[in-house]
Amino acid sequence: MTIQVAFGQKIQSLRKELGLSQERFALSINMDRTYYASVEAGKRNISLTNIEKIANGFNITIAELFEGL
Repeated sequence: MTIQVAFGQKIQSLRKELGLSQERFALSINMDRTYYASVEAGKRNISLTNIEKIANGFNITIAELFEGL
């Protein structure tokens, strides 16, 4: 499994724990829904800036976002 796929699975799991749709979560972090969906699908090698947006959206640190990957 690639890091992109593992990361996508992690953020999908975190989002679902919050009971949010991809669209609602993406809007809350000021990210395009289709872009966010492709990150969850493991199809993007995203920037640190966008990783920070996602971590902030889950109210966790970047380190916590990568735990277990």
